[in-house]
Amino acid sequence: MSEHPTIGDTLEQTVDRHPERDAIIYPRKDQHWTYAAFNERVNRLANALLEAGIEKGDRVATVLYNGSEMALTVYACAKIGAVFTPLNFRLPAGEIEYIVTDADAEMVLFESETREAVEGARPNLGSVSEYVFIDDDRADVPTYASGFYDMLESGSVDRPDVRVDEDDVYAFIYTSGTTGRPKGVVHEHRNMVEHDLLCITEMNITRDDVGLSMMPLYHCAELHCNLFARVHRGAANVIHHEFEPEAVLEAIEEYDVTVLFAAPTAWNALAMTAAESDVDVSSLRLGLYGAAPMPEQVLENCMEHLCEEYVQAYGMTELGPAAAFQSPADQLPKQGSAGLAALNHELRVVEPDAAPDRAVDEGEIGEILLAGPCTMREYWNRPEATERSLREADGSTWYYTGDLGYRDDDGYLYVVDRKDDMIVSGGENVYPAEVEDALFGHDAVEEAAVVGEPDEEWGETVVAYVVADDDSTAADLDSFVLESDRLADFKRPRTYYFVDELPKNPSGKIQKFKLREDEADLEPESETVAS
Repeated sequence: MSEHPTIGDTLEQTVDRHPERDAIIYPRKDQHWTYAAFNERVNRLANALLEAGIEKGDRVATVLYNGSEMALTVYACAKIGAVFTPLNFRLPAGEIEYIVTDADAEMVLFESETREAVEGARPNLGSVSEYVFIDDDRADVPTYASGFYDMLESGSVDRPDVRVDEDDVYAFIYTSGTTGRPKGVVHEHRNMVEHDLLCITEMNITRDDVGLSMMPLYHCAELHCNLFARVHRGAANVIHHEFEPEAVLEAIEEYDVTVLFAAPTAWNALAMTAAESDVDVSSLRLGLYGAAPMPEQVLENCMEHLCEEYVQAYGMTELGPAAAFQSPADQLPKQGSAGLAALNHELRVVEPDAAPDRAVDEGEIGEILLAGPCTMREYWNRPEATERSLREADGSTWYYTGDLGYRDDDGYLYVVDRKDDMIVSGGENVYPAEVEDALFGHDAVEEAAVVGEPDEEWGETVVAYVVADDDSTAADLDSFVLESDRLADFKRPRTYYFVDELPKNPSGKIQKFKLREDEADLEPESETVAS
């Protein structure tokens, strides 16, 4: 073992402490492994990867839904120093081609549900020498691929003879591409082990916990905040192939699940389903959420129908992802906030793009900066983007989040909007999120995205792209906003584009850059209201 443990070491230490405790439960394939059994399979796969020609530093890409195979692959890569590169399983062929080529990946693992997209990309994947297919029916393995379970059986159970150090690269985790092409975030072993400890502490994870992974494991929130932290601590991990509310509730009852992560939209679906169900979810002690604050009504519903305690994590892929936490005690008193800086982290709010010492006053909006031990090394092959995002000051490396926010008089962080999305109209700052929130209050509005449109007189004017009922008009929405008293007059949209859908990336995030650049195939109906 190196001076500081690697991700592979954290698994082996847990095996040493708790060999017979449950590690992985994957109901879809009736797999139920202790830590000793899981580690043996990880070693088998790691040695099989070496036999297939994968060397330390090689990138291994996955285009997989959740499964025991994802857990085996990430730890097998960790043990041989291969660079785990998980892709969103919803990506089309063109996006797979871009990321696999950008990462210069040597191997791609895929399954039945992602086969069509991978095969669409395959003719242009010049760097890939090995394909591995995961399926129960081994006769159905494509001729150009190896079978995952055949590989698994072929490998030695011995620990692979590869030295991996704390500062070796563990993974390329690609950003979701809301502002352009995805970028590969380079994380090292040490910063992810530090992140494990952070999550174990902030969520008070114990060896007696049973976690359920039903949010995508290709995303660092489920992988790093949950699976990694629980394996490090020796807790059990139930894995669901994908999210289905009724199945999740049934799993909570069957396996006595105690901790669960979900985005607020998924928590809302779980609470609504639980309200109509007689499933026993009394084992659940803690809910974790991120990506956005929990709306107050959703939080109340979750507390009533699921469990009483919740923790919010704020951050982004570049930070591990969690760099601030809102504790259970703060959920209601500080509803809407992102909490306080995580342990061993520093938080500052500065004038946008200014030096780290240019802090704004309490309550004033600025750009959120964070510094801590879990920050990425760099963006892969993006030196200019790395230089913009990471800056040294006061002995710390500060990450410029691109988020705008403020701190209240207790130091709690509130996230207002993305810096790139801010609109400057007539010299006044307009934050699209608050305009969108006002529009969401109208019963007819299903979705809304607010952006700035160039204007000779005002610099930018506020425009709204809206998915709404067919009979909605700009005049209706303008009257509603005026009457609601939620927005200053200068923040009102001056133009409404009524569209059937908004452009989104595969994670479901709205791609506002496509709206601004008129790249979206929207053919909107435009309605301008009086200034």
